[in-house]
Amino acid sequence: MTDLLVANALVVDGTGAPPFHGSVAVSADRIERVLRPGEAEPTVARRFDAQGRAVAPGFIDAHSHSDVEPFVEPGMDSMLRQGVTTMVVGNCGSSAWPVEGAGELAEWAGVHGLDLDLSWRTFAEYLEAVDAASPALNVAALVGHGTLRLAVLGEEQRRPPADEETQRMRELLASAIDEGAIGLSSGLIYSPGIHATTEEIAELASVMAGRGGLYVSHIRDEGAHVFDAVAECIRIGRLAGVPAHVSHLKVSTSFAWGRAQELLDLIDAEREAGADISADQYPYAAWETELASYLPPWASPEDLPRLRAEPETAERLRRSIEEGEEGWESSVAGVGWDRSVIGAHAGAPGLTGMSLERIAHERGTEPVQVLLDLLEADRYTGVIGHGMQEDDVRLIATREDVFVGTDGLAVTPDGPLGRFSVHPRYYGTFPRVLRRYVREDRVLSLEAAVRKMTSLPADRFGLRNRGRITRGGFADLVVFDPDSVSDRATFEAPHTFAEGIDLVVVNGRVAWDGRRGERAGRALRRG
Repeated sequence: MTDLLVANALVVDGTGAPPFHGSVAVSADRIERVLRPGEAEPTVARRFDAQGRAVAPGFIDAHSHSDVEPFVEPGMDSMLRQGVTTMVVGNCGSSAWPVEGAGELAEWAGVHGLDLDLSWRTFAEYLEAVDAASPALNVAALVGHGTLRLAVLGEEQRRPPADEETQRMRELLASAIDEGAIGLSSGLIYSPGIHATTEEIAELASVMAGRGGLYVSHIRDEGAHVFDAVAECIRIGRLAGVPAHVSHLKVSTSFAWGRAQELLDLIDAEREAGADISADQYPYAAWETELASYLPPWASPEDLPRLRAEPETAERLRRSIEEGEEGWESSVAGVGWDRSVIGAHAGAPGLTGMSLERIAHERGTEPVQVLLDLLEADRYTGVIGHGMQEDDVRLIATREDVFVGTDGLAVTPDGPLGRFSVHPRYYGTFPRVLRRYVREDRVLSLEAAVRKMTSLPADRFGLRNRGRITRGGFADLVVFDPDSVSDRATFEAPHTFAEGIDLVVVNGRVAWDGRRGERAGRALRRG
Protein backbone atom coordinates (compact mmCIF):
# COMPACT_ATOMS: atom_id res chain seq x y z
CA MET A 1 0.00 0.00 0.00
CA THR A 2 1.22 3.50 -0.85
CA ASP A 3 1.70 5.57 2.31
CA LEU A 4 0.76 9.02 0.98
CA LEU A 5 -0.71 10.45 -2.19
CA VAL A 6 -0.61 14.16 -2.95
CA ALA A 7 -3.40 14.21 -5.51
CA ASN A 8 -4.72 16.76 -8.03
CA ALA A 9 -1.66 18.98 -7.83
CA LEU A 10 0.23 21.33 -10.11
CA VAL A 11 3.58 19.52 -10.09
CA VAL A 12 6.57 21.90 -10.09
CA ASP A 13 9.26 19.25 -10.10
CA GLY A 14 12.33 21.34 -9.26
CA THR A 15 14.11 20.86 -12.59
CA GLY A 16 12.89 24.10 -14.14
CA ALA A 17 10.56 22.25 -16.49
CA PRO A 18 7.06 23.68 -17.02
CA PRO A 19 4.59 22.64 -14.29
CA PHE A 20 2.07 19.94 -15.11
CA HIS A 21 -1.02 18.52 -13.45
CA GLY A 22 -0.54 15.23 -11.66
CA SER A 23 -0.20 13.42 -8.35
CA VAL A 24 2.78 12.28 -6.29
CA ALA A 25 2.78 8.87 -4.57
CA VAL A 26 5.03 8.29 -1.56
CA SER A 27 6.10 5.03 0.06
CA ALA A 28 8.30 5.03 3.15
CA ASP A 29 10.78 7.90 2.65
CA ARG A 30 10.79 7.87 -1.16
CA ILE A 31 8.72 9.08 -4.07
CA GLU A 32 7.16 5.94 -5.48
CA ARG A 33 6.00 7.52 -8.73
CA VAL A 34 4.50 10.60 -10.32
CA LEU A 35 1.06 10.09 -11.83
CA ARG A 36 -0.25 12.00 -14.82
CA PRO A 37 -3.96 12.83 -15.23
CA GLY A 38 -5.98 9.76 -16.09
CA GLU A 39 -3.65 7.28 -14.39
CA ALA A 40 -5.32 5.14 -11.75
CA GLU A 41 -4.54 6.11 -8.18
CA PRO A 42 -2.95 3.43 -5.99
CA THR A 43 -4.46 2.23 -2.74
CA VAL A 44 -3.18 4.67 -0.13
CA ALA A 45 -3.03 5.03 3.63
CA ARG A 46 -3.49 8.79 3.38
CA ARG A 47 -4.68 10.93 0.48
CA PHE A 48 -4.12 14.70 0.44
CA ASP A 49 -6.17 16.50 -2.21
CA ALA A 50 -4.10 19.49 -3.33
CA GLN A 51 -7.08 20.91 -5.24
CA GLY A 52 -4.89 22.28 -7.99
CA ARG A 53 -2.34 23.92 -5.71
CA ALA A 54 1.38 23.47 -6.39
CA VAL A 55 3.47 20.60 -5.08
CA ALA A 56 7.21 21.13 -5.21
CA PRO A 57 10.31 19.58 -3.67
CA GLY A 58 10.80 20.83 -0.14
CA PHE A 59 12.75 24.08 -0.10
CA ILE A 60 16.45 23.94 0.75
CA ASP A 61 17.71 26.76 2.94
CA ALA A 62 21.17 27.30 1.45
CA HIS A 63 22.34 29.44 4.38
CA SER A 64 21.19 28.72 7.92
CA HIS A 65 22.69 29.20 11.37
CA SER A 66 20.59 26.49 13.01
CA ASP A 67 23.58 24.34 14.05
CA VAL A 68 22.22 23.67 17.55
CA GLU A 69 18.50 24.20 16.95
CA PRO A 70 17.97 20.44 16.50
CA PHE A 71 18.71 20.20 20.24
CA VAL A 72 17.04 23.36 21.57
CA GLU A 73 14.26 24.12 19.04
CA PRO A 74 13.70 20.73 17.30
CA GLY A 75 10.23 21.73 16.04
CA MET A 76 11.89 24.37 13.83
CA ASP A 77 8.55 26.06 13.24
CA SER A 78 9.71 29.26 11.53
CA MET A 79 11.42 27.24 8.79
CA LEU A 80 8.99 24.34 8.59
CA ARG A 81 5.98 26.60 8.10
CA GLN A 82 7.55 28.41 5.17
CA GLY A 83 8.14 25.14 3.32
CA VAL A 84 11.77 24.43 4.19
CA THR A 85 12.67 20.75 4.53
CA THR A 86 16.50 20.94 4.54
CA MET A 87 18.90 23.46 6.08
CA VAL A 88 22.59 23.98 5.34
CA VAL A 89 24.24 24.97 8.64
CA GLY A 90 27.77 25.80 9.78
CA ASN A 91 27.91 29.05 7.82
CA CYS A 92 29.98 32.23 8.18
CA GLY A 93 32.94 30.38 9.67
CA SER A 94 31.03 29.19 12.75
CA SER A 95 29.99 25.59 13.39
CA ALA A 96 29.14 23.28 16.27
CA TRP A 97 32.27 21.17 15.65
CA PRO A 98 35.05 20.91 16.69
CA VAL A 99 33.79 21.60 20.18
CA GLU A 100 37.17 22.98 21.28
CA GLY A 101 36.43 25.96 19.04
CA ALA A 102 32.69 26.18 19.71
CA GLY A 103 32.89 27.62 23.21
CA GLU A 104 31.37 30.92 22.09
CA LEU A 105 28.40 29.03 20.68
CA ALA A 106 27.83 27.36 24.04
CA GLU A 107 28.27 30.69 25.82
CA TRP A 108 25.79 32.37 23.43
CA ALA A 109 23.30 29.59 24.16
CA GLY A 110 23.69 30.09 27.90
CA VAL A 111 23.25 33.87 27.64
CA HIS A 112 19.99 33.34 25.78
CA GLY A 113 18.64 30.71 28.18
CA LEU A 114 19.29 27.65 26.02
CA ASP A 115 20.40 24.39 27.63
CA LEU A 116 23.10 23.07 25.30
CA ASP A 117 25.53 20.20 25.85
CA LEU A 118 28.38 20.10 23.30
CA SER A 119 29.48 16.54 23.98
CA TRP A 120 30.38 15.26 20.50
CA ARG A 121 34.05 14.50 19.92
CA THR A 122 34.02 13.89 16.17
CA PHE A 123 32.04 15.37 13.31
CA ALA A 124 30.37 11.98 12.88
CA GLU A 125 29.18 12.15 16.49
CA TYR A 126 27.70 15.61 15.84
CA LEU A 127 25.68 14.19 12.95
CA GLU A 128 24.65 11.24 15.09
CA ALA A 129 23.46 13.65 17.80
CA VAL A 130 21.37 15.49 15.18
CA ASP A 131 19.79 12.18 14.14
CA ALA A 132 19.09 11.29 17.77
CA ALA A 133 17.36 14.64 18.33
CA SER A 134 14.80 13.88 15.59
CA PRO A 135 14.57 17.45 14.30
CA ALA A 136 11.65 18.47 12.13
CA LEU A 137 13.95 19.21 9.17
CA ASN A 138 17.00 17.72 7.51
CA VAL A 139 20.38 19.21 8.45
CA ALA A 140 23.48 19.28 6.25
CA ALA A 141 26.56 20.80 7.87
CA LEU A 142 29.63 22.76 6.88
CA VAL A 143 32.70 23.09 9.10
CA GLY A 144 33.56 26.65 10.13
CA HIS A 145 37.04 27.99 9.48
CA GLY A 146 36.68 30.24 12.50
CA THR A 147 35.77 27.30 14.71
CA LEU A 148 38.76 25.33 13.45
CA ARG A 149 41.03 28.31 14.10
CA LEU A 150 39.70 28.74 17.64
CA ALA A 151 40.12 25.02 18.32
CA VAL A 152 43.77 25.04 17.25
CA LEU A 153 45.07 28.55 18.00
CA GLY A 154 43.02 29.21 21.11
CA GLU A 155 43.03 32.83 22.24
CA GLU A 156 45.93 33.85 19.98
CA GLN A 157 43.75 34.79 17.04
CA ARG A 158 45.53 37.88 15.71
CA ARG A 159 48.56 35.99 14.44
CA PRO A 160 49.02 33.59 11.53
CA PRO A 161 49.00 29.89 12.35
CA ALA A 162 52.29 28.04 12.54
CA ASP A 163 52.88 25.23 10.05
CA GLU A 164 51.95 22.56 12.57
CA GLU A 165 48.76 24.45 13.44
CA THR A 166 47.77 24.68 9.78
CA GLN A 167 48.40 20.97 9.45
CA ARG A 168 46.22 20.27 12.49
CA MET A 169 43.37 22.32 11.01
CA ARG A 170 43.77 20.41 7.73
CA GLU A 171 43.56 17.10 9.57
CA LEU A 172 40.41 18.14 11.41
CA LEU A 173 38.74 19.32 8.20
CA ALA A 174 39.75 16.18 6.31
CA SER A 175 38.24 13.97 9.00
CA ALA A 176 34.99 15.96 8.92
CA ILE A 177 34.73 15.77 5.11
CA ASP A 178 35.33 12.02 5.27
CA GLU A 179 32.58 11.76 7.91
CA GLY A 180 29.97 13.63 5.89
CA ALA A 181 30.60 17.38 6.09
CA ILE A 182 29.58 19.16 2.90
CA GLY A 183 32.33 21.76 2.94
CA LEU A 184 34.23 24.55 4.68
CA SER A 185 32.76 27.96 5.51
CA SER A 186 34.48 31.21 6.38
CA GLY A 187 33.34 34.46 7.96
CA LEU A 188 35.96 36.98 6.91
CA ILE A 189 34.20 40.01 8.37
CA TYR A 190 34.20 38.43 11.85
CA SER A 191 36.86 37.44 14.34
CA PRO A 192 38.77 35.17 13.99
CA GLY A 193 38.31 34.93 10.21
CA ILE A 194 39.13 38.61 9.80
CA HIS A 195 42.72 37.82 10.84
CA ALA A 196 43.22 35.09 8.22
CA THR A 197 44.95 35.60 4.88
CA THR A 198 43.74 34.39 1.51
CA GLU A 199 46.60 31.89 1.43
CA GLU A 200 45.78 30.46 4.87
CA ILE A 201 42.21 29.71 3.87
CA ALA A 202 43.18 28.33 0.47
CA GLU A 203 45.71 25.98 2.02
CA LEU A 204 43.08 24.72 4.45
CA ALA A 205 40.38 24.38 1.78
CA SER A 206 42.72 22.45 -0.52
CA VAL A 207 42.32 19.42 1.73
CA MET A 208 38.86 19.03 0.11
CA ALA A 209 40.28 18.70 -3.42
CA GLY A 210 39.58 15.16 -4.55
CA ARG A 211 37.43 14.49 -1.48
CA GLY A 212 34.48 16.65 -2.48
CA GLY A 213 33.23 19.60 -0.53
CA LEU A 214 32.49 23.23 -1.21
CA TYR A 215 34.19 26.42 0.03
CA VAL A 216 31.43 28.77 1.26
CA SER A 217 32.25 32.32 2.33
CA HIS A 218 30.76 35.29 4.08
CA ILE A 219 33.18 37.43 2.14
CA ARG A 220 35.50 40.05 3.60
CA ASP A 221 33.42 43.06 2.57
CA GLU A 222 29.93 43.61 1.13
CA GLY A 223 30.14 47.36 0.59
CA ALA A 224 32.80 49.55 -0.98
CA HIS A 225 35.19 46.62 -1.47
CA VAL A 226 32.64 43.95 -2.39
CA PHE A 227 34.20 43.39 -5.83
CA ASP A 228 37.59 42.59 -4.31
CA ALA A 229 35.93 40.39 -1.70
CA VAL A 230 34.04 38.30 -4.28
CA ALA A 231 37.25 38.04 -6.31
CA GLU A 232 39.04 36.74 -3.20
CA CYS A 233 36.42 34.01 -2.74
CA ILE A 234 36.88 32.95 -6.35
CA ARG A 235 40.68 33.03 -5.98
CA ILE A 236 40.54 30.82 -2.88
CA GLY A 237 38.51 28.27 -4.85
CA ARG A 238 41.04 28.34 -7.68
CA LEU A 239 44.07 28.06 -5.37
CA ALA A 240 42.47 25.22 -3.41
CA GLY A 241 41.13 23.40 -6.46
CA VAL A 242 37.58 23.33 -5.08
CA PRO A 243 34.26 24.94 -6.03
CA ALA A 244 33.48 28.22 -4.25
CA HIS A 245 30.26 29.85 -3.09
CA VAL A 246 29.43 33.41 -1.96
CA SER A 247 27.01 33.63 0.95
CA HIS A 248 24.12 36.15 0.88
CA LEU A 249 25.27 38.03 -2.22
CA LYS A 250 24.56 41.75 -1.93
CA VAL A 251 25.78 45.28 -2.53
CA SER A 252 25.52 46.97 0.84
CA THR A 253 26.01 50.57 2.02
CA SER A 254 25.74 53.74 -0.07
CA PHE A 255 29.25 53.06 -1.40
CA ALA A 256 27.93 50.13 -3.44
CA TRP A 257 24.24 50.90 -4.05
CA GLY A 258 23.18 50.54 -7.67
CA ARG A 259 26.09 48.26 -8.58
CA ALA A 260 24.38 44.86 -8.40
CA GLN A 261 24.57 44.34 -12.16
CA GLU A 262 28.30 45.07 -12.13
CA LEU A 263 28.77 42.43 -9.45
CA LEU A 264 26.76 39.87 -11.40
CA ASP A 265 28.78 40.72 -14.50
CA LEU A 266 31.97 40.07 -12.54
CA ILE A 267 30.73 36.63 -11.52
CA ASP A 268 29.68 35.81 -15.08
CA ALA A 269 33.05 36.88 -16.46
CA GLU A 270 34.88 34.74 -13.91
CA ARG A 271 32.72 31.76 -14.84
CA GLU A 272 33.57 32.26 -18.50
CA ALA A 273 37.21 32.23 -17.45
CA GLY A 274 36.71 28.85 -15.77
CA ALA A 275 35.79 29.74 -12.18
CA ASP A 276 33.47 27.31 -10.38
CA ILE A 277 31.46 29.85 -8.40
CA SER A 278 27.88 30.07 -7.09
CA ALA A 279 25.96 32.27 -4.65
CA ASP A 280 22.85 32.55 -2.48
CA GLN A 281 20.71 35.50 -1.37
CA TYR A 282 18.00 36.45 1.11
CA PRO A 283 15.31 38.72 -0.43
CA TYR A 284 15.45 41.62 2.03
CA ALA A 285 17.11 45.04 2.00
CA ALA A 286 18.37 44.66 5.57
CA TRP A 287 20.97 42.38 7.08
CA GLU A 288 21.31 40.96 10.58
CA THR A 289 24.59 40.25 12.29
CA GLU A 290 26.57 40.63 15.51
CA LEU A 291 26.95 44.17 16.82
CA ALA A 292 30.56 43.19 17.57
CA SER A 293 31.21 43.27 13.81
CA TYR A 294 31.07 47.07 14.10
CA LEU A 295 34.40 46.92 15.98
CA PRO A 296 37.70 47.23 14.06
CA PRO A 297 39.92 44.11 13.80
CA TRP A 298 42.17 45.18 16.69
CA ALA A 299 39.28 45.43 19.17
CA SER A 300 36.96 42.82 20.66
CA PRO A 301 34.14 43.04 23.23
CA GLU A 302 36.33 41.75 26.05
CA ASP A 303 38.91 44.48 25.26
CA LEU A 304 36.45 47.35 25.61
CA PRO A 305 36.90 48.29 29.30
CA ARG A 306 40.65 48.60 28.75
CA LEU A 307 40.36 50.41 25.40
CA ARG A 308 37.81 52.91 26.69
CA ALA A 309 39.87 53.73 29.78
CA GLU A 310 42.72 55.20 27.71
CA PRO A 311 41.60 58.52 26.13
CA GLU A 312 43.83 58.27 23.05
CA THR A 313 42.80 54.68 22.36
CA ALA A 314 39.14 55.48 23.05
CA GLU A 315 39.24 58.24 20.44
CA ARG A 316 40.89 55.93 17.90
CA LEU A 317 38.18 53.34 18.60
CA ARG A 318 35.39 55.87 18.10
CA ARG A 319 36.89 57.16 14.87
CA SER A 320 37.43 53.65 13.48
CA ILE A 321 33.85 52.58 14.25
CA GLU A 322 32.36 55.66 12.63
CA GLU A 323 34.74 56.17 9.71
CA GLY A 324 36.65 52.93 9.18
CA GLU A 325 40.40 52.66 8.71
CA GLU A 326 42.96 51.37 6.23
CA GLY A 327 41.98 47.85 5.14
CA TRP A 328 38.72 47.80 7.09
CA GLU A 329 35.34 49.31 6.23
CA SER A 330 33.09 50.71 8.95
CA SER A 331 29.60 49.16 9.16
CA VAL A 332 28.21 52.56 10.15
CA ALA A 333 29.65 54.54 7.26
CA GLY A 334 27.28 54.25 4.33
CA VAL A 335 24.42 52.96 6.51
CA GLY A 336 24.02 55.30 9.48
CA TRP A 337 23.14 55.00 13.13
CA ASP A 338 19.45 55.55 12.35
CA ARG A 339 19.42 52.44 10.13
CA SER A 340 21.24 50.25 12.69
CA VAL A 341 18.58 48.58 14.85
CA ILE A 342 19.24 46.44 17.92
CA GLY A 343 18.23 42.80 17.67
CA ALA A 344 18.73 40.16 20.37
CA HIS A 345 20.19 41.72 23.53
CA ALA A 346 20.11 39.67 26.71
CA GLY A 347 21.11 42.58 28.95
CA ALA A 348 18.05 44.72 28.15
CA PRO A 349 15.54 42.98 25.83
CA GLY A 350 13.39 46.13 25.85
CA LEU A 351 15.92 47.83 23.59
CA THR A 352 15.38 45.38 20.74
CA GLY A 353 13.81 47.03 17.72
CA MET A 354 15.25 50.45 18.60
CA SER A 355 17.89 52.19 16.49
CA LEU A 356 21.21 53.12 18.03
CA GLU A 357 20.44 56.74 17.17
CA ARG A 358 17.16 56.63 19.11
CA ILE A 359 18.71 54.95 22.15
CA ALA A 360 21.48 57.54 22.16
CA HIS A 361 18.96 60.38 21.96
CA GLU A 362 16.98 58.98 24.90
CA ARG A 363 20.16 58.52 26.95
CA GLY A 364 21.62 61.89 26.03
CA THR A 365 24.82 60.43 24.63
CA GLU A 366 26.44 59.47 21.31
CA PRO A 367 25.45 56.32 19.36
CA VAL A 368 29.00 54.98 19.45
CA GLN A 369 28.92 55.06 23.26
CA VAL A 370 25.61 53.19 23.24
CA LEU A 371 27.16 50.56 20.98
CA LEU A 372 30.09 50.07 23.33
CA ASP A 373 27.84 49.98 26.41
CA LEU A 374 25.62 47.31 24.84
CA LEU A 375 28.59 45.15 23.89
CA GLU A 376 30.03 45.37 27.39
CA ALA A 377 26.67 44.23 28.76
CA ASP A 378 26.19 41.44 26.19
CA ARG A 379 28.92 40.64 23.69
CA TYR A 380 26.39 38.67 21.61
CA THR A 381 24.10 41.64 20.99
CA GLY A 382 22.57 41.46 17.51
CA VAL A 383 21.95 44.27 15.05
CA ILE A 384 19.77 44.70 11.97
CA GLY A 385 21.18 47.09 9.39
CA HIS A 386 18.97 48.53 6.68
CA GLY A 387 21.92 48.69 4.35
CA MET A 388 20.67 47.66 0.88
CA GLN A 389 18.33 49.03 -1.77
CA GLU A 390 15.35 47.09 -3.09
CA ASP A 391 16.35 47.57 -6.76
CA ASP A 392 19.66 45.78 -6.09
CA VAL A 393 17.95 43.05 -4.11
CA ARG A 394 15.41 42.50 -6.90
CA LEU A 395 18.08 42.36 -9.60
CA ILE A 396 19.99 39.62 -7.78
CA ALA A 397 16.73 37.79 -6.99
CA THR A 398 15.88 37.61 -10.69
CA ARG A 399 18.95 35.50 -11.30
CA GLU A 400 17.76 31.95 -11.80
CA ASP A 401 21.14 30.59 -10.67
CA VAL A 402 21.29 32.35 -7.27
CA PHE A 403 20.03 30.11 -4.47
CA VAL A 404 17.78 31.24 -1.63
CA GLY A 405 18.89 31.25 2.01
CA THR A 406 17.35 32.64 5.18
CA ASP A 407 20.60 33.44 7.02
CA GLY A 408 18.46 32.80 10.08
CA LEU A 409 17.56 30.42 12.87
CA ALA A 410 14.71 27.95 13.15
CA VAL A 411 12.72 29.47 16.01
CA THR A 412 9.22 29.60 17.48
CA PRO A 413 7.33 32.64 18.83
CA ASP A 414 6.94 31.00 22.24
CA GLY A 415 10.48 29.64 22.29
CA PRO A 416 13.59 31.03 24.03
CA LEU A 417 14.27 33.54 21.21
CA GLY A 418 10.65 34.59 20.82
CA ARG A 419 11.12 37.63 23.06
CA PHE A 420 13.76 39.15 20.77
CA SER A 421 13.29 41.25 17.65
CA VAL A 422 14.69 38.85 15.08
CA HIS A 423 14.88 39.44 11.34
CA PRO A 424 11.64 38.64 9.46
CA ARG A 425 13.65 36.39 7.13
CA TYR A 426 13.50 33.72 9.87
CA TYR A 427 9.81 33.27 8.99
CA GLY A 428 9.25 34.61 5.50
CA THR A 429 12.18 34.17 3.10
CA PHE A 430 10.84 31.54 0.71
CA PRO A 431 7.20 32.73 0.60
CA ARG A 432 8.53 36.26 0.01
CA VAL A 433 10.29 35.12 -3.17
CA LEU A 434 7.13 33.41 -4.37
CA ARG A 435 4.92 36.39 -3.51
CA ARG A 436 7.02 39.37 -4.52
CA TYR A 437 9.17 38.17 -7.41
CA VAL A 438 6.96 35.46 -8.92
CA ARG A 439 3.36 36.57 -8.34
CA GLU A 440 3.58 40.36 -7.99
CA ASP A 441 6.63 41.58 -9.92
CA ARG A 442 6.67 38.64 -12.37
CA VAL A 443 10.42 38.74 -12.74
CA LEU A 444 10.73 35.00 -12.07
CA SER A 445 8.64 32.15 -13.38
CA LEU A 446 7.26 29.73 -10.81
CA GLU A 447 9.38 26.87 -12.15
CA ALA A 448 12.57 28.98 -12.12
CA ALA A 449 11.95 30.14 -8.56
CA VAL A 450 11.35 26.58 -7.35
CA ARG A 451 14.47 25.32 -9.14
CA LYS A 452 16.70 27.87 -7.39
CA MET A 453 15.16 26.79 -4.07
CA THR A 454 15.51 23.05 -4.63
CA SER A 455 17.52 21.14 -7.25
CA LEU A 456 20.24 23.77 -7.74
CA PRO A 457 21.34 23.90 -4.07
CA ALA A 458 20.83 20.13 -3.72
CA ASP A 459 23.26 19.51 -6.55
CA ARG A 460 25.74 22.15 -5.40
CA PHE A 461 25.92 20.86 -1.83
CA GLY A 462 26.02 17.20 -2.81
CA LEU A 463 22.60 16.26 -1.38
CA ARG A 464 21.90 13.27 -3.55
CA ASN A 465 18.35 12.31 -4.51
CA ARG A 466 16.90 15.52 -3.08
CA GLY A 467 15.55 18.67 -4.64
CA ARG A 468 13.46 17.01 -7.37
CA ILE A 469 10.11 15.30 -7.65
CA THR A 470 11.22 12.14 -9.38
CA ARG A 471 10.73 8.45 -8.88
CA GLY A 472 13.11 7.12 -6.24
CA GLY A 473 13.98 10.53 -4.83
CA PHE A 474 13.55 11.32 -1.17
CA ALA A 475 10.03 12.46 -0.40
CA ASP A 476 10.64 16.02 0.79
CA LEU A 477 7.62 17.95 -0.48
CA VAL A 478 5.77 21.22 0.01
CA VAL A 479 2.23 22.02 -1.14
CA PHE A 480 1.42 25.72 -1.46
CA ASP A 481 -1.05 28.00 -3.16
CA PRO A 482 0.81 30.11 -5.76
CA ASP A 483 -2.04 32.64 -5.66
CA SER A 484 -1.90 33.27 -1.91
CA VAL A 485 1.47 32.14 -0.52
CA SER A 486 2.88 35.15 1.34
CA ASP A 487 5.37 36.24 3.94
CA ARG A 488 3.67 38.01 6.84
CA ALA A 489 6.65 38.66 9.12
CA THR A 490 7.75 42.29 9.36
CA PHE A 491 10.52 44.12 11.21
CA GLU A 492 7.87 45.37 13.64
CA ALA A 493 6.28 41.91 14.09
CA PRO A 494 8.92 39.39 12.98
CA HIS A 495 7.54 36.33 14.80
CA THR A 496 4.69 35.90 12.30
CA PHE A 497 4.24 32.74 10.27
CA ALA A 498 3.86 32.69 6.50
CA GLU A 499 0.55 31.81 4.92
CA GLY A 500 -0.37 29.69 1.93
CA ILE A 501 1.78 26.68 2.94
CA ASP A 502 -0.65 23.78 3.21
CA LEU A 503 1.47 20.65 3.55
CA VAL A 504 5.13 19.89 4.29
CA VAL A 505 6.48 16.36 3.98
CA VAL A 506 9.94 15.43 5.27
CA ASN A 507 11.39 12.02 4.36
CA GLY A 508 7.90 10.76 3.54
CA ARG A 509 6.34 11.87 6.83
CA VAL A 510 3.80 14.66 7.17
CA ALA A 511 5.55 17.37 9.19
CA TRP A 512 2.95 20.13 8.73
CA ASP A 513 -0.65 20.06 7.47
CA GLY A 514 -2.09 22.97 9.42
CA ARG A 515 -0.71 21.57 12.62
CA ARG A 516 2.56 20.04 13.68
CA GLY A 517 3.12 16.51 12.49
CA GLU A 518 6.01 14.08 12.81
CA ARG A 519 9.60 15.16 13.29
CA ALA A 520 11.32 13.10 10.60
CA GLY A 521 14.39 15.17 9.77
CA ARG A 522 17.85 13.65 9.49
CA ALA A 523 21.48 14.63 9.37
CA LEU A 524 22.48 14.55 5.71
CA ARG A 525 25.95 13.35 4.81
CA ARG A 526 27.74 14.60 1.71
CA GLY A 527 26.96 12.36 -1.23
